[in-house]
Amino acid sequence: MPKKINQIIGKNAGSVSIILAGIHGNEKCGVQALRSVMLNREIENGRIFFGCGNPLAIKTNKRFVESDLNRIFKNDQQLSVKERTSYEYQRAQFLKKYLKQADVLLDIHASTIPTPKPFVICERNAKKIVPYLPIDLVVFGFDKIEPGGTDYYMNNIGKIGICLEAGYLSDPQSIKLAEESIVAFLKTQKHINGKVVSRRQAYIQMYKKYYARTNSFTLTKSFNNFDIVEKGQVIGIDGQIKIKANKKSLILFAHNCQRIGAEAFLLGERKKALSG
Repeated sequence: MPKKINQIIGKNAGSVSIILAGIHGNEKCGVQALRSVMLNREIENGRIFFGCGNPLAIKTNKRFVESDLNRIFKNDQQLSVKERTSYEYQRAQFLKKYLKQADVLLDIHASTIPTPKPFVICERNAKKIVPYLPIDLVVFGFDKIEPGGTDYYMNNIGKIGICLEAGYLSDPQSIKLAEESIVAFLKTQKHINGKVVSRRQAYIQMYKKYYARTNSFTLTKSFNNFDIVEKGQVIGIDGQIKIKANKKSLILFAHNCQRIGAEAFLLGERKKALSG
């Protein structure tokens, strides 16, 4: 799929949506799903933009080229000089032109860490959409502890941002789930005809993100996404300091780090509803 953002216009007026994939270049499932579902598709109502977020990173099969594209959708004052002078910064400005035109975003990702189940990242403003996606787990709170993503940007300008984590990036099922999610999303936005059924979902609110404070943060074990960590459990060693969970939590995106400021892990807890 080329660098440009594609557009499909329906036969009738309706909502405007944008679907992105490949914001991280090594997460290919969404790119393949977009190609399969959207190319040569016709829609009944509204307008859809769709395309690749970071085509240069996709070409090189890297998460990013110079800076993480999904951390750059913030105010310039919040970005480092490196981020503001990166290829990804320029790409973000290009994508913003389309994001601003849309009512709702679906951004498709995959995890580099084995995950027991796919999940959706969103905030409360998406509560009328996400129950109709083929996903059983909804994670929220990212806008507060990890700003700068495409979904954060949409929420920040009064639109709706939804991120689909379609599963482990090496799992072929992630492509199938991404395809099914795109079709369900198109139906919820009434771009195409078809029945959608809501489902019961579980909820997790992320409350903490830990950044490495030294050039050597090492996990005490390999954590899968949503593994339970008990209160007082040592999650990792940062330099010489033991980093412990302050309460019973679920861990997400846990990595060893070799750089001060690198993203080490997130902690969350179960909730009864999508709130905040």
